[in-house]
Amino acid sequence: MTTPMPIARFLDAYPVCILVTVIEAKGSTPREEGAFMLVSQSECWGTIGGGQLEFVAIDNARALLTGGGQPQLDIPLGPEIGQCCGGRTALSFTSVTPAVRAELEARLAAESEAFPTVMLFGAGHVGQALATALAPLPFRVTVVETRADALIDLPENVTARHVAMPEALVKDLASSSAVIILTHDHALDFLIAREALARDDLAYIGMIGSATKRATFKSWLARETEGAVTTDRLILPIGGTQVRDKRPAVIAALVAAELLTVYGRGLERTPKE
Repeated sequence: MTTPMPIARFLDAYPVCILVTVIEAKGSTPREEGAFMLVSQSECWGTIGGGQLEFVAIDNARALLTGGGQPQLDIPLGPEIGQCCGGRTALSFTSVTPAVRAELEARLAAESEAFPTVMLFGAGHVGQALATALAPLPFRVTVVETRADALIDLPENVTARHVAMPEALVKDLASSSAVIILTHDHALDFLIAREALARDDLAYIGMIGSATKRATFKSWLARETEGAVTTDRLILPIGGTQVRDKRPAVIAALVAAELLTVYGRGLERTPKE
């Protein structure tokens, strides 16, 4: 699985392009107001929903690049274009100038800053797979490891941190962050989980493992904290129990779904006023 090309790299490679923006969405539509894509003569970045709507938009954008096309389109999503959404989507088409590029990059940077923080402790097979699964999603992902060589080849937009004491990072996480524990050392897993469970403001605390590991950790935590910290909020095993496939990519997909469910509507793009 590859992660999307950063917008800056796309614009460096294809500086002559058109910004296609959903300026109005009525009824049932594939994307919301504010969604956008970039169209050059040969490539596209992003999506306004796919299907025939997007084909029409791409054709119009490329016509604009050669002196034709329309600056706006109001498209009914019905039989006339081979879609059955039933709504209408209005699109604007703007040439990408340096000012437009700066505005786009600033907008995406601001959106990214508002994404929930997900800190993955451990970059083994599952950690790597989960970093890859989360990279295209609306999260700010950091992978923490005690082994420097395990942090090689992470997705471009994932932050890598090589530290000697991973558990010390938990206290500095922003409220509503997620902690996912997948290290190569059960003792280290337990130390990180104890720090995370001692906080009451984290949105998700998960650990890879089994029912036996959960029971062992519960006993250790009760003894170490004299019952002050419990495992009530700990997701262990991560990914649920309905799917028993233990391949890293499958576990990663299941955990990504758990996180999307936890954060829910807060991850939706805010429509432009």
